[in-house]
Amino acid sequence: MAHYLVRAVPRSERLAELAGQLDAGAFLELQPFGRALTRSLRGARVEAGGSAVWEEEDYCSPPLAEERAAVLDSYFDGITVERVPKNGGWSRIETLPRLFPELTGEGR
Repeated sequence: MAHYLVRAVPRSERLAELAGQLDAGAFLELQPFGRALTRSLRGARVEAGGSAVWEEEDYCSPPLAEERAAVLDSYFDGITVERVPKNGGWSRIETLPRLFPELTGEGR
């Protein structure tokens, strides 16, 4: 398993919908990545330029292929990944503001 620091430009017109989907647990049953994706997006942060950033564990090549097809490409543009050690991404972004401050728990 690999871990990635993911950066993406949120589609602002779809963020409220994404927050609602995360709050409802809509992606939890997507196999094999639903729980990890939900946990990661709930903990996503916002960088100064407005990009969303989070750590994601992934087994695919290319990285996040299944997550992009099922969820991410609907809500984000310009997705990039940087390989990091487990929790290495979270430690770099933990002081940034949350993308979804209204969602507590289950996110980093």
